[in-house]
Amino acid sequence: MLSLVEKLYETHDLTDEELINLIKSEDSEVSEFLREKADETRQKYYGKKVFLRGLIEISSFCKNNCLYCGIRRDNKNAERYRLSREDILSCCENGYELGFRTFVMQGGEDAYYNDEFMCGIIREIKNKYPDCAVTLSLGERSNQSYKRMKEAGADRYLLRHETADVELYKKLHPNNMSLENRKKCLFNLKKLGYQVGAGFMVGAPFQTVENLVSDLRFMQHLQPQMIGIGPFIPHHDTPFKDEKQGTLELTLRLLGIIRLMFPKILLPATTALGTISPTGREMGLKTGCNVIMPNLSPVKFRKKYELYDNKICTGEEAAECKGCLQRRVQSAGYEIVSEKGDCIY
Repeated sequence: MLSLVEKLYETHDLTDEELINLIKSEDSEVSEFLREKADETRQKYYGKKVFLRGLIEISSFCKNNCLYCGIRRDNKNAERYRLSREDILSCCENGYELGFRTFVMQGGEDAYYNDEFMCGIIREIKNKYPDCAVTLSLGERSNQSYKRMKEAGADRYLLRHETADVELYKKLHPNNMSLENRKKCLFNLKKLGYQVGAGFMVGAPFQTVENLVSDLRFMQHLQPQMIGIGPFIPHHDTPFKDEKQGTLELTLRLLGIIRLMFPKILLPATTALGTISPTGREMGLKTGCNVIMPNLSPVKFRKKYELYDNKICTGEEAAECKGCLQRRVQSAGYEIVSEKGDCIY
């Protein structure tokens, strides 16, 4: 099995059968070797740099009804909110002073944030902070909408595909959503010149190892600039409330594999990883990750943007959160930098 890690390190690919065997392996020696090779690879291209993304959760309203998500439309217990233009600009001002050079506006699929609103706020942010990147994570929109926001100055777009398997996608989403449209959006974003982020849940209900291999193959086809993966964590007000959450071990193994398959990728150590383990994000950094996304949202709204249970950092001010992360990142042997942090290819 160590030879598979070596092969992946050298060629950036394995056969489906080899990937399945590596994903399934529970050998601690293999896991440590994979971690070492993933860390070696990220340091080859990015050194010890960790890029910050200032997350601004703009809306907990969503028209969709994904079975795993805490802000799904039919969750009548969810507390809904929307950030105003002034709220968003205030978050950016706070973040800029703290050294953030990428702002990520994320929210449910909420028609309130139409093209006029979004293009206006994107232009304001880019005019005020020309040295910063604007990233959007607002779900599936029309190609025309993506085009307008790109022309307004948006740099990046994050849209997790969640799973590349059609049958599994149907089990996780309502009938009015389709994997075909999800993929179409991702390829449209690439054609428009966005730096694109895709990704998937680890340990989702009904997921098989073969499903995970199909995710890796899809991303080889898409060639995104960022890949975001995190463990599935159930939410108490969803149909999947009693399902088992994804494991730290499997998530770390896949992070290592992704770093070796996509050596120059931007790879976040996600909040979900820190939620299932107190040192989850540090372990992610040691396994090839080079991005962290602290929350810049107003504290009074953070608990309302609850995609899954027990989400961390919902009560911290942005400055506290950054200070805590700075210590954690340094303890893991890396350094936070105030850069936009573009993918190097």
